[in-house]
Amino acid sequence: MAEAMFRQTVEGRDDYEVKSAGVAATDGARCSVETAKTCEAMDAPIDGFRSQQVTRTLLEEATHVFTMTAGHLSVLERRFPEFSDKYYMVCEFVDVPGEGIGADIPDPIGMGAAAYMEVAEILDMAIPTIVEYLDRTAG
Repeated sequence: MAEAMFRQTVEGRDDYEVKSAGVAATDGARCSVETAKTCEAMDAPIDGFRSQQVTRTLLEEATHVFTMTAGHLSVLERRFPEFSDKYYMVCEFVDVPGEGIGADIPDPIGMGAAAYMEVAEILDMAIPTIVEYLDRTAG
């Protein structure tokens, strides 16, 4: 969902390449039905998505890496400490109501459609702040 929504936000810009990977992802899995429905509702197409495990190569190629949770960030720092200067939380630049700045994005799996929409709403708040940060600090 985050990848699809980020792509939608930077659509038409050739200065962005968006990829996603998980610290515990199964390579080649499709997104859940709930994720697809939520992305459709957010007008962020997710056609053809396949999951992938985070790799050293992906991290080498990335300029910035955004994690959904502090736990994910911790896993990356332990597995790939040499790239720690690239790591940020998705909500690092946004004050999520009731959660604060740097909040974890909850995992909606198994929680129903409302939980997926909650995640989409958080991403909808956070992604523009990420783009603003990237644009401001591009060098």
